[in-house]
Amino acid sequence: MTEDKSAGWATYYETLRERPPRRTLLTALDRFGPPPADARAIDLGCGDGRDAVEMLRRGWKVVAVDAEPEALRRLQARPLPTGSDVTPIVARLEDVPLPIGLSLVNSSFALPLCAPEAFRAVWDRIREALPPGGRFSGQWYGPRDSWVGRPGMTFVGRDEALALLDGFELEMFEEEEADGTTPRGNAKHWHIFHIVARKF
Repeated sequence: MTEDKSAGWATYYETLRERPPRRTLLTALDRFGPPPADARAIDLGCGDGRDAVEMLRRGWKVVAVDAEPEALRRLQARPLPTGSDVTPIVARLEDVPLPIGLSLVNSSFALPLCAPEAFRAVWDRIREALPPGGRFSGQWYGPRDSWVGRPGMTFVGRDEALALLDGFELEMFEEEEADGTTPRGNAKHWHIFHIVARKF
């Protein structure tokens, strides 16, 4: 990683530092209630850990994955709950193996950053890794998002998203479309599906 790139990510994570866990993750965790025995989750594209810390706080064992070393450095610098069991892995989402015994896969705004072939391969592995009763929580981008056309990203329409989620009970499936800004302060039109899905 170049010094300029590292500084850019540090600024990005500092902007997000005080933001709460995502609503999709909180919904999934609330649906579980007290975590299953030896509950294990993976946070794909964990960033600086705003979601991972909440999972740890609730007693989950967490594998935290991000391609940016600065993200995991910041996660490990956070005040983690006593007795936290977190395994940080620096890797692209399409390269990381999904551990045995997963009950929850969280990927907040990260999975669409894979190219279409990789997105579908990762999603297939998530489907296979989750047991009945396991959950996915996260966001996918829709075809009217202003980032459409960027290389290395995946956008899915509503019908395609629902087809990919076949075999899951949809506990949240909300479509959001609005003008706003990115965490870096750039104007953006968002088209997002917010998803919490429980495997049958």
